[in-house]
Amino acid sequence: MAVKKGYKQTEVGVIPEDWGVRPIREISNPVRGGSPRPAGDPRFFDGNFIPWLTVAALTNIPSSQLKVSHTDSSLTEEGSLRSRILYPGTLILANSGATLGVAKILGIKCCANDGIAALLNFNATVSTTYLVHYINTRTQYLRDVVATGNGQPNLNTDLIGNFKVPLPPTLTEQEAIAGALSDADAWIESLEQLIAKKRQIKQGAMQELLTGKRRLSGFSGEWEKCSVGDVIEKAFCGPSPTCEERNIHGEEWGVLKTTAMTWEHGWDWTKHKRLPEHYWNQPEIEVHTGDVVVTKAGPRHRVGVAAFVNYVPDRILVSGKMIGLRPNAKRALGFMLAAAISAPSSQKFLDQRTTGMAESQVNFENGVLIGTPICLPSISEQHAIGSTLSDMDAEIDSLESKLAKAREIKQGMMQELLTGRIRLIEN
Repeated sequence: MAVKKGYKQTEVGVIPEDWGVRPIREISNPVRGGSPRPAGDPRFFDGNFIPWLTVAALTNIPSSQLKVSHTDSSLTEEGSLRSRILYPGTLILANSGATLGVAKILGIKCCANDGIAALLNFNATVSTTYLVHYINTRTQYLRDVVATGNGQPNLNTDLIGNFKVPLPPTLTEQEAIAGALSDADAWIESLEQLIAKKRQIKQGAMQELLTGKRRLSGFSGEWEKCSVGDVIEKAFCGPSPTCEERNIHGEEWGVLKTTAMTWEHGWDWTKHKRLPEHYWNQPEIEVHTGDVVVTKAGPRHRVGVAAFVNYVPDRILVSGKMIGLRPNAKRALGFMLAAAISAPSSQKFLDQRTTGMAESQVNFENGVLIGTPICLPSISEQHAIGSTLSDMDAEIDSLESKLAKAREIKQGMMQELLTGRIRLIEN
């Protein structure tokens, strides 16, 4: 393919003719961090002398956040003497672990372990932030092509030093590119923080509205005391397939796993198992949207967990370790019933009626759940609560769509700016 006029083909791809290509060793001196030995020795670790940066800590920093501003632990003064002290402004690169190939800039003075490389004596004609952005577009390449080792791939300082990067001819242009991408990161980070805040608000609203601690305008009075059996159309229990049957793939029906549920978040539908044909066509134990499913057997901490089925992506049966509940639409909505069963008083009732000697395997009879006492507001208040929570979900969904779009825009910006296809400064 012909190269566009004003551009040239290089080992890092097509770039403008006035751009250069340089290995990192010509820009800086790559070195590895240092880990005091033996690991965990109290003479070196869990101190308060200097922050201690590990590869694991980098996994908690969002990709949109380039600067490392804190660590989870610190070294003692003696530990710092057995490590490498790094200073704010240093470009660091994970050379092993889950974040291999991820670059950040230090915002603090700290020590780093040997799973982190640092670029010291950085060339003043190169923008640190520009280089961080470029390296982070090549993370997968660093992992798949450059890193050595099969089970535990890593980047040594020679590999890092030989890694080549495209460079605009002036520091001014590099900083303009870095500034545009950092602005995009700030936009993404602000959306991520807003979504996290909205989720916390929704979680707090759920805890208050679903327990009656907070009432919506126009509603008052005591909630109705009743039993689970008073507010459902039916209860149903599914089959208990063998391990071999649960691992059959490619069939139409599946069975839910008890470990895939919480009442706050519902089901993780990726965790259901397929069933062989002789379990099909049992509509009486098929899960529908709006149902509630409760674990009746398993480890004590899992028994009695209730989940609202907010949607069903496939034809699914409850297993023999669960009870499905179909609420009476005039008495209860599924999410309210799941919350009521999850209330401390209801959980205590169920826990006192479980049988089984070992904590790892207890159960209760179907009738115990049917007779469990619960409290529910009027159906009109339940609908009002559902509408309020749905509005919150809609707002979060809208923000998540904006976040996805912002990430797409940034990805496009990186492809254009870091290859020189779009120039921010005329040369």
